[in-house]
Amino acid sequence: MNVSIQFLGAAQSVTGSKHLLHFDDFQVLMDCGLFQGMKKLRQRNWDKFPMDVSEVEALVISHSHIDHIGYLPKLVKEGFDGPIYCTAATADLARIMLLDSAKLQEEEAEWASKKGYSKHKPPKPLYTVEDAENTFRLFQPYDFDEDIYLTDNIRLKFHNAGHILGAAWVELNVRGQSQQKTLIFSGDLGRYNQPVLRDPVSMTQTDVLLVESTYGDRENLSEDPTEEFAEVVNEAMERGGCLLIPAFAVGRTQTVMYYLKTLMEAGKIPEVPVYLDSPMAINVTQLYKRHFTYHKLRDQDLKYSESIFDYEFFNYYRSVPASQSINEIRKNAIIVSSSGMCTGGRVLHHLVRRLDRPEDTILFVGYQAKGTRGRRILDQEETIRIFGQNVPLKMQVRRIDGLSAHADKSELLRWADTLKEHPKRTFLVHGEVDSAEAMKQSLLDAGWINVHIPDYQEVHTLFEGI
Repeated sequence: MNVSIQFLGAAQSVTGSKHLLHFDDFQVLMDCGLFQGMKKLRQRNWDKFPMDVSEVEALVISHSHIDHIGYLPKLVKEGFDGPIYCTAATADLARIMLLDSAKLQEEEAEWASKKGYSKHKPPKPLYTVEDAENTFRLFQPYDFDEDIYLTDNIRLKFHNAGHILGAAWVELNVRGQSQQKTLIFSGDLGRYNQPVLRDPVSMTQTDVLLVESTYGDRENLSEDPTEEFAEVVNEAMERGGCLLIPAFAVGRTQTVMYYLKTLMEAGKIPEVPVYLDSPMAINVTQLYKRHFTYHKLRDQDLKYSESIFDYEFFNYYRSVPASQSINEIRKNAIIVSSSGMCTGGRVLHHLVRRLDRPEDTILFVGYQAKGTRGRRILDQEETIRIFGQNVPLKMQVRRIDGLSAHADKSELLRWADTLKEHPKRTFLVHGEVDSAEAMKQSLLDAGWINVHIPDYQEVHTLFEGI
């Protein structure tokens, strides 16, 4: 058997995760994400898939963030009809995420048509809600550590990656006529010693490793961001405005809510209303109660008997009128809304009304990819373009790295070091060039060999004649 890989996304970039494996004439796509951020990346979402999608036999999904699953409806729309393997929590989350993604794309196309700022005539979404719904019949959910046979010779296992609810690193074992080989794909790795999710599970052995490098050039992210978080909240309240926190609906929002409740109960920040303005995040929060084995949160582990998500200062807003009412609140409130990189969703409507208010503060609690609106705000550009208009940026801009769901450099190396011996080949994915290069140098300094940073659409032969 000959095995090769083609990198169709997250190669010298963070988003658009797609890694196509060829096992002779059996094709498996690991992850199926949307490109986000810079325009030249986003345009790839509209490119023709490099092969007949009906020839892809199976999909393997590491976790449910849109840059890992957001291309699924388009692939199904174009003819993919095979199984989509993932964990049970990922399957449930994917339903929420993909319906929301499709709805946002339909709304964006409608808005662009109304305002006339699209180059496409007429503007069309990449896919529709109906397209998203057509993907759900293909999901095949499994538990962590369960043997899954894609064929008689290809075995799949999911292991806890600690990134978001249900996130996994992927182990593929390939049995040829004379040899067995192992390939591991990290997906996105979470951090160690976090309050909500469990630590990433260690590896033992692999011949080929695909490992993310999002924070491959950054070390010493705060292990306990409590004090820094309290400082930002108190500063924002003392300024006499509101605190806006763009947060990913999956994972980051729930961690933010955990810290806010903990800090309020400890008297470290004032007890002010917290508005969770994201129907998707509210739906995701409910899944934490369903998939209780996937995380550390237990009612009996908490100071009080109620769930952390049931708290008197937390307000959950689903309807559009309720969301719009938040615009009238001018001070002493915390607004948590998605999306985390400010690429879409209700957070954009809050930004339009608050970006030019110097008394308000925006707090970033996650990675901001190049080219995203969140990155431009973080870089404090003079104006931010939203809904076809340039809005002056006068808000206070803050960032806390310790709340990131991504492992930092030392944690990535810690996980890589769990291998009993170095892989024969390593590919650094899911990282911008500078971070991937820093990660590569760290691995080479540690004695690793054959460490490569693949480019977009690059093809590599992994095994021959096994």
